[in-house]
Amino acid sequence: MPVKPSMNKKQSAINPAPTKRKATTSKSKRPSKLYRLFVRTFQITLISFTLLVAWLVFIQWKVQVGPQQTLPKQVDIGIVLGASLRNDIPSPGLQERLDLAVDLYNQGRFKQLIVTGGLDHNGSKLTEAEGMRDYLVKKGVPKTGILIEPNATSTYENLLFSKQMMDEKSLVSSIIVTHKFHGSRSLDIAKTLGYIDPFVSTTKSEVLFMPYHDTRETLAYTNWYLTKLQLKLGLK
Repeated sequence: MPVKPSMNKKQSAINPAPTKRKATTSKSKRPSKLYRLFVRTFQITLISFTLLVAWLVFIQWKVQVGPQQTLPKQVDIGIVLGASLRNDIPSPGLQERLDLAVDLYNQGRFKQLIVTGGLDHNGSKLTEAEGMRDYLVKKGVPKTGILIEPNATSTYENLLFSKQMMDEKSLVSSIIVTHKFHGSRSLDIAKTLGYIDPFVSTTKSEVLFMPYHDTRETLAYTNWYLTKLQLKLGLK
């Protein structure tokens, strides 16, 4: 019976017998929970900030551009949106709106106006609407051609209550008179309230501090979009 040749020392040194390696599992260190929380928080903050900036840019674009409309030759009614009185006299900013309304009236764009605005909490004895009416009368607009809406305390109410007056008198077409920075929101509110093909005529202000009013309008526009969503959902 043949005997297997034994491996000499030289061969043994060249081809050592295989040895079992200890199974070592090298686990990569995972980030700590605190680090992962920091990264997630940073990502959410960055996304939120980007969306906020995009929203502000969008709103300011709408505020600065304003409605781009060609006014019709004549409509049923002009609607002048109110602003504050000073000693029962329209403030310089409100006078700009009223002067535009007088110009449109003299052009024959409308034969009747609604002046809308409630009582200011600044010591005024007249409502905004009453002060606006008195100013228009002094500018030559017949008192009989001016309808007063004395209850509104916001742009939404200005247009809501004016629409109710229009419906009662079977008036359909309208031109809304306000400042340029206020025009886009006013038009959007009017459309939401069911005005039929509303128009907006605006004026730039020479007396208002526009950085304040542009910022305020951005906040007001954002609030209006939230209100609009509630209206669509039937929550308001």
